[in-house]
Amino acid sequence: MNKRIVLWIVFLMSLLLLWERWQTFNGRPSMFFPNTAQVVKSDASKTGVTNPTVSGLASTPQAGSANPLLTDSATTPVQGEVITITTDLFKVDIDTLGGELRRLELLKEKDVADKRKCQYFVFNCSFGSGWKALFSSDEKSSEASNVVLFDRSESRTYVAQSGLLGDYPNHKSLFVAKPGLRTLDASGTVQLVLESEQNGVKLIKTYTFKKGSYSIDLTHTIVNDSAAAITPQVYMRLVRDGGKLEGESSFGSTYTGPAIYSEEDKFHELTFDKIAKNTEENDQKKAGEKKTYPYTDHADNGWFAIIQHYFVSGIIPQDKVQREIFSEKIGANLFSVGNIFALSKLEPGASETLSAQIYSGPLVTSLLDKVAPGFALAKDYGWTSIVAKPVFLLMNFIHDLLGNWGWTIIVLTLCIKLAFFPLSAASFRSMGKMKLLTPKMTAIRERHKEDPQKMNQAMMELYKTEKVNPLGGCLPILIQTPVFMALYSVVLASVELRNAPWLGWIHDLSTPDPFLILPVLMAVSMFIQTKLNPAPADPMQAKMMMIMPLVFSVMFFFFPSGLVLYWVVNNVLSIAQQWVITKNIAAAK
Repeated sequence: MNKRIVLWIVFLMSLLLLWERWQTFNGRPSMFFPNTAQVVKSDASKTGVTNPTVSGLASTPQAGSANPLLTDSATTPVQGEVITITTDLFKVDIDTLGGELRRLELLKEKDVADKRKCQYFVFNCSFGSGWKALFSSDEKSSEASNVVLFDRSESRTYVAQSGLLGDYPNHKSLFVAKPGLRTLDASGTVQLVLESEQNGVKLIKTYTFKKGSYSIDLTHTIVNDSAAAITPQVYMRLVRDGGKLEGESSFGSTYTGPAIYSEEDKFHELTFDKIAKNTEENDQKKAGEKKTYPYTDHADNGWFAIIQHYFVSGIIPQDKVQREIFSEKIGANLFSVGNIFALSKLEPGASETLSAQIYSGPLVTSLLDKVAPGFALAKDYGWTSIVAKPVFLLMNFIHDLLGNWGWTIIVLTLCIKLAFFPLSAASFRSMGKMKLLTPKMTAIRERHKEDPQKMNQAMMELYKTEKVNPLGGCLPILIQTPVFMALYSVVLASVELRNAPWLGWIHDLSTPDPFLILPVLMAVSMFIQTKLNPAPADPMQAKMMMIMPLVFSVMFFFFPSGLVLYWVVNNVLSIAQQWVITKNIAAAK
């Protein structure tokens, strides 16, 4: 009876989960996880100026100064020039209004526009339009555009800003661009120098791009041409709306949001909801009361970033310089994360330079390790990290030998199967013995159907006599679960598998199978496994066991094809192993 209840609960939960995914796929609100971070237009995208409010983060500015991080102006009377820098990896737009990095296009990373064809087919072919959509020759559906990270448009606000606190040049000031090349020169570099002066203080921003690098060097040189000494404060920050990535699968939801790191406090992911809640709590504090954050807000090292699926944009400031770390909700669905640096006192005629590095590119582990300490943590496998990282290292090693991620997954499955061969063999032997005992178990149930206590006692005696563990068959599933979850995290988080083909119809192992061939093969393999297992004596349980392959195969319609490939290969190997063991047991009997 208990088994029947558990099976019904699993079945109903699976149906409920499928209905939930259907709802979110068609744009309806989730029943369980309301999406509070919808993609909306930001007012800032209309004016070209971001107007945050992050009071109390910086040291008190000089008397009479206007703090760009503490004030809010609705309009900007000046308009800047957008300068485009092109390298072998980037196409970057920088606005002379504030020296803001407002658009960054990755020239080597394609965003395939027709990845959702398969999903469209799954849900619409039954109505007669799926095949037409799947095989449509419309050019727009087959075009591949480049991935854009930084962007200031009608649907997205995602920019990098910097400047000086006080009545000095900031991200609202007009800069003058020095003439020069806008593409890589013979040495493989290109520089953009921007200058702005206000109240006798000059700020020079220098962006340096290098061939073959996703990192951009950024220096801030502050020159005091005034008649009085100043103590400049430099801020750097990333500003982004809280919208999710367009077209993100509900079955493959990944983290999108800010993250910070320091050697003392390590890695923190700050969801947009968490930042909004913390901002509200700080706004309710009394005047003069110190604001608090869910992390250590002072350090002399570290970095801050915004992570999204497969990519990250982070600013790594100069090391060993004291900084204040802030994160704030600065408007309707608009958030910022950054650092403020209080530099040394500058006498008239003196200058000081603060450097930083901007990494904006794919979450490739080998690249992240070279950027800064802890930056590889931006590629987050979640709670499966302890298993996922070794799995990825093994996959990377196999891929170096084979050169194809699909065959890599197949060889990885073989390695895992061999590693756990003794345990799975013991489990299959237990299941094989249980299958041979099915007639005796049925007889016991019939004989004691009116007395459950005696029936259970007789069953235990039978298991003891035949030396069979009734739970032995659960072991393969328990063994595979952590590996399966780790591989799911690897496939979902590793940009290396993005757009990676296997063979034939599988052109991207990180997206669902467009023709549903692998999920169907998985359903067939699960059905065969069910037949090889001992049949439950309860007819209802037996029916449920026959339905489960169908339920799981439908769920796997939405899973990355690389993950389904692993499961299919694993099932095929398990079937072969189980068939041989069961046959040997029957022959021995």
